[in-house]
Amino acid sequence: MAHGRKYREASERYDKNTRFPAREALELVKTLASAKFDETVEVVYNLGIDPRKADQLVRGTVSLPHGTGKDVRVAVFCPADKENEAEAAGADVVGGQELVEAIQGGRELDFDVAIATPDMMSEVGKLGRVLGPRGLMPNPKAGTVTQDVAKAVTEFKAGRLEYRNDKFGNIHVAVGKVSFGMDQLVGNLATLTSEVVRAKPAGAKGRYLEAMTVSSTMGPGVKIDVGHIEEFAELAS
Repeated sequence: MAHGRKYREASERYDKNTRFPAREALELVKTLASAKFDETVEVVYNLGIDPRKADQLVRGTVSLPHGTGKDVRVAVFCPADKENEAEAAGADVVGGQELVEAIQGGRELDFDVAIATPDMMSEVGKLGRVLGPRGLMPNPKAGTVTQDVAKAVTEFKAGRLEYRNDKFGNIHVAVGKVSFGMDQLVGNLATLTSEVVRAKPAGAKGRYLEAMTVSSTMGPGVKIDVGHIEEFAELAS
């Protein structure tokens, strides 16, 4: 993949092989961002798990104390008597069987999070091939299958997000915007890292957190020294 001039210039301003303390890495990411828009700050965790084994999958949700800076669009699949509750909480898309049928018919997936009541999952399950590959399928472990749709909508709108490993054993998560203050980025990253460390599967052997990299949307990746990352994660407690 060919990178642009600004990316190449940013890459030359630091040693790409150095592993920095988490706060210094975030400071570097902010200084290396050069796009005209407010870039998202992302983190990638490389985990020592076997993603082919069900007992080693890492998945859950976490509420970032300072949000993500992104306007999260939430869809709720629920019966008619829950629709007003979902809309009052700020849901962007609300519906029952008719919403399922609309998506089956090709409706655009104009939402970032999908929440469903338990009694709707037999219908929502029909959308597995559409929602699954995009990471949008509601799941009890992620807190997106619930009777309390108002609480779930409010939390995801406020910065609660889902994390899950991909087929290579990596987790990609946005932790804020370049415009965030350092304390906001540090707080969000510490909270997320604490949760990922806590979620280590019992079946995972050897080193769990193998590597960690932060970057902005258009900027190069900055490696974090994971040798002391548990102490960093304790900032969240």
